[in-house]
Amino acid sequence: MTHESHPSERARAHAVIHGHVQGVFYRASTQDQARQLALVGFVRNLAEGAVELEAEGSRSSVDKLLDWCRKGPPAARVDQVEVTWIDPTRNDRDFRVFR
Repeated sequence: MTHESHPSERARAHAVIHGHVQGVFYRASTQDQARQLALVGFVRNLAEGAVELEAEGSRSSVDKLLDWCRKGPPAARVDQVEVTWIDPTRNDRDFRVFR
């Protein structure tokens, strides 16, 4: 019997978003989207110009956020989103922007 991911199952994704994603309100917009989806975690800029995030919540909500991340806010240009599924930590209480 194979284990299928259930949409309400708790999940956590780590993602690195590449492209023109800094200075275009990507982090603030991601935070807004994540909070609307009742997700916790964080988003931050990386030194090489990418944006990194971890989002935790229901698998379907995390998938919705990752779909949004592939487009981003209007001024962004997303070239690639690298996603790694990791174990939920249950440590976060909110979705935060790190500077």
